[in-house]
Amino acid sequence: MTPAWRHLLRAWHLQTSSPRITKMCPSLSRGAFRTSVTKLGLHTKPRMPPCDFTPEKYQSLAYERVLEIQNHHLTPTRTAYFRKPLLLHQGHMEWLFDYEGNRYLDFFSGIVTVSVGHCHPKVNAVAQKQLGRLWHTSALFFHPPIHEFAEKLSALLPEPLKVIFLVNSGSEANDLAMLMARAHSNSTDIISLRGSYHGCSPYTLGLTSVGPYRMELPSGLGCQSTMCPDVFRGPWGGNHCRDSPVQTTRKCSCAPDCCQAKDQYIEQFKDTLNTSVAKSIAGFFAEPIQGVNGVVQYPKGFLREAFELVRERGGVCIADEVQTGFGRLGSHFWGFQTHGILPDIVTMAKGIGNGFPMAAVVTTPEIAKSLAKRVFHFNTFGGNPMACAIGSAVLEVIKEEKLQENCQEVGTYMLQKFAELRDEFEIVGDVRGKGLMIGIEMVKDKVSSQPLPQEEVNEIHEDCKSMGLLIGRGGIFAQKTLPV
Repeated sequence: MTPAWRHLLRAWHLQTSSPRITKMCPSLSRGAFRTSVTKLGLHTKPRMPPCDFTPEKYQSLAYERVLEIQNHHLTPTRTAYFRKPLLLHQGHMEWLFDYEGNRYLDFFSGIVTVSVGHCHPKVNAVAQKQLGRLWHTSALFFHPPIHEFAEKLSALLPEPLKVIFLVNSGSEANDLAMLMARAHSNSTDIISLRGSYHGCSPYTLGLTSVGPYRMELPSGLGCQSTMCPDVFRGPWGGNHCRDSPVQTTRKCSCAPDCCQAKDQYIEQFKDTLNTSVAKSIAGFFAEPIQGVNGVVQYPKGFLREAFELVRERGGVCIADEVQTGFGRLGSHFWGFQTHGILPDIVTMAKGIGNGFPMAAVVTTPEIAKSLAKRVFHFNTFGGNPMACAIGSAVLEVIKEEKLQENCQEVGTYMLQKFAELRDEFEIVGDVRGKGLMIGIEMVKDKVSSQPLPQEEVNEIHEDCKSMGLLIGRGGIFAQKTLPV
């Protein structure tokens, strides 16, 4: 482990000892979280804040038996983040507990999914009540939870985005959105950005443009990728490009109202339209902020111009809000609103159910009718009573506890403090994001901006876990840490 990282961990702990951070984690008290600078050394383990919750005693399978079952009966793909895989037993709000009773502050949120806290009491109560009333029935029958949820969700979306299709995962949602776009446009070609992640199903694999998720098999018929307008790693970018409290350290000569990087990336987008797809296209998929690719933000105005170009070709514009939706970005409830755009289709999952399998596609009446004319769409579990009751409770908690406002205040504070660490430490190449969707890109040095070696990133993960902090990672180099 590099000395620079040890110093950074120490500084990170001191920066996050502010009372503002306690707003993100309600059970944290200012006095307990603050540690004296004079007492904290490079090898001092930071003290965990207090927690008034006591987890149940673990009484399930022995750890060795869990490993054996994992190796023989579960997916052989790489799933363990740590040298010793973490066996989690229970969760409470911002905390997770392992089988030995160790407590962790969850900055990963189950890949940006636990939107109101693990086992939130209101969501739990609603789930238990619905569990005793009705679990499942066919979508061919009416039941109050689906109509109550549809009314709540539609009220949060602008006109004409008012028709809701309920499914079970982000991949399913994007599958359906692809079908809608093609049915409505009578065209085939769909464009997505390089570095995008829109799912791992056979259909959505064509949209996903992150190498490890691709296979040596034909997939994605009619899907084309175009250059990602990444203002940190891309060929163009400057220190005024992002809609974020923190900008890149790259310099530019742009006027405040004119972004040359945006113009250059739009030219690349036009080139894709002119060379790689048919004259008429089905649509364009974009995440408001790329999640799996490492919280990549585009130049301001890029998506607005890209949407205009797509519509000129007869295509529909799809906003993938699987990670960015439900107030996470702070300033707005939906990520597309931060770009000043109105999509034709919006897909959402993850935070919609706080971890319960649930997703949705929201579109216009016109596009919904186009699909209905072409195919009878049916989903056995989509919109089931349990999911809809939980979804309604999640929306109520976000509003009642002002979690969107909390994302704005706490996220802005954290971004600014992380930017101070970037300015101080050579291995922090970039800090980016909005609200509580934050990425920190680690590099060998600021001059080369070469990614920090994988083994050193692994050590960062191990060190954070040993201190009781769980973070994520992503990006095309699979080495960015995502404190979300």
